[in-house]
Amino acid sequence: MSETPMGQQGTLTVGVVVARSGRLADLGRPLDFVMALVEPELARLRPAGRRIRLASRDSRSSAEGARQAVDELVRDENAAIVVTLAGTQVLPAVADACEAAAVPCLSSTFPWQVYYYGRGADDEHPFEWTYHFCWGLDDIADVFADLWERVDGSPQTVGCLWNDGPQGAWSRHPERGFAPAARARGHRLVEPAPYQEPATALDTHVTMFRDAGIDIVTSAATGQDLALFRSQAADSGWQPRLITCSRWLAYPPSVTRGGEQPAQAGVGTLAYWTPAHPYRSSLGGMTAAELAEGYEQTTGRQWLQPLGLAYALFEVAAHALSTADDPTDRGAVAAALRRTRLETMAGLLDWTAGPVPNIATVALAGGQWQPGTRHDYELGIVSPGQVDGLAATADLVTA
Repeated sequence: MSETPMGQQGTLTVGVVVARSGRLADLGRPLDFVMALVEPELARLRPAGRRIRLASRDSRSSAEGARQAVDELVRDENAAIVVTLAGTQVLPAVADACEAAAVPCLSSTFPWQVYYYGRGADDEHPFEWTYHFCWGLDDIADVFADLWERVDGSPQTVGCLWNDGPQGAWSRHPERGFAPAARARGHRLVEPAPYQEPATALDTHVTMFRDAGIDIVTSAATGQDLALFRSQAADSGWQPRLITCSRWLAYPPSVTRGGEQPAQAGVGTLAYWTPAHPYRSSLGGMTAAELAEGYEQTTGRQWLQPLGLAYALFEVAAHALSTADDPTDRGAVAAALRRTRLETMAGLLDWTAGPVPNIATVALAGGQWQPGTRHDYELGIVSPGQVDGLAATADLVTA
């Protein structure tokens, strides 16, 4: 990727904030892969006769690093738009820095309520420069409720393993969180006090859930914390019939404790992008299956869900630059984002439809990590959920 200043005539720069170091580096790999993949496609476009180029900076997996990355992309690269994904602290820092610098920003993989309301916007005062596409906490609740109801076909009592960070706080939010949407489906939630992340002991939660006769547990834990919970549950002689978990548990297994099965084993999770999704690139026509296969062949690693959303970031950025009244005017690029409606590798993204300004939604299906054929564990589609044209590939398995 070119890293030379954009001072030369005839170019438009898409700035990319990507985690190449620190704890989020594993999630930076899909974005790096997609950058190399789409750069030739972008180079063939000529908005207002100008070539699109990419310039990137490492967020270092920290809010401070993210802000510095934005500063360098704006100051040194004259970025026309900045894109990023992933990171509870990093993504909001990128978006806030772009809002302050009056630079269009596009991001994903962060529930939209946390992105929008958590950064201080409301229905009367939306953001001017920062745009986002993702699912909502209510969407996660609906998908998980579909899975819970498959356990015995009726509303359930569900134990909530919430942390004390943004994920837990927003999951519990009385109006805009996961909990009210789950309760609206008729489920009863048992919510112990949130645990401090990273967890050192979760035996209190295990005891409460066991004594309450709970069969289903839901969470937004890290893989490490969920592995601890499952280990302590097993030590106590109790295990839930089903665990549903979002966040890191939507990615392939990576965390084990002393040779035990990975935290993801048998876990139900959200499926926002898989090779089975009926999605296709608006740039070159590549399918979701082809993107996943290309990633595995090139990197030797198992595909992971952020691939599709990372690809869509560049599709939407290219569309905004190509449809802006003046792609060299950042205000015009932001206006183009505001009116974008585009079929992408992540499905239909429509900023004209809401649910609030600055936001386009991503459809969710329900998945479960089950023993695979090509990989130790693979994400089977148990419930097509909101995704039109997606077929189930697995039956839900409970303990």
